[in-house]
Amino acid sequence: MRVVLVGVCGSGKTSLAQELVALGYEVRECRQEHSGVPHMWQVISRPDFLIYLDASEDVVERRGRHQYVPGLYEEQRRRLRHARAHCDLYVMTDELTVAQVLARVRDHLPPSTRAQEDLTDVQG
Repeated sequence: MRVVLVGVCGSGKTSLAQELVALGYEVRECRQEHSGVPHMWQVISRPDFLIYLDASEDVVERRGRHQYVPGLYEEQRRRLRHARAHCDLYVMTDELTVAQVLARVRDHLPPSTRAQEDLTDVQG
């Protein structure tokens, strides 16, 4: 299953991507917020599941590991509007821990191929 994560910087995409990969999902994280989302859709083949992670501007600023640029948040959201309108799951991460985001996402995703294989090995 191909899972694609999109969302504004500081929304938790990288942490969630690492967790989902560890569970056996094929995950691509969109880091194209600054350079143009249309290019992202050409680089990443149509995903099986599109997840949009969002965070409010003040949370993005607080979580940021780089110099926060006023106006960048709204520009990112503008560029990602199409993805948000067509995502399979939208999660606002402001008040959630990584574990809570992961639990919410796992509730919506079917088991990964690797997880199904592990279950078969245990049962067989």
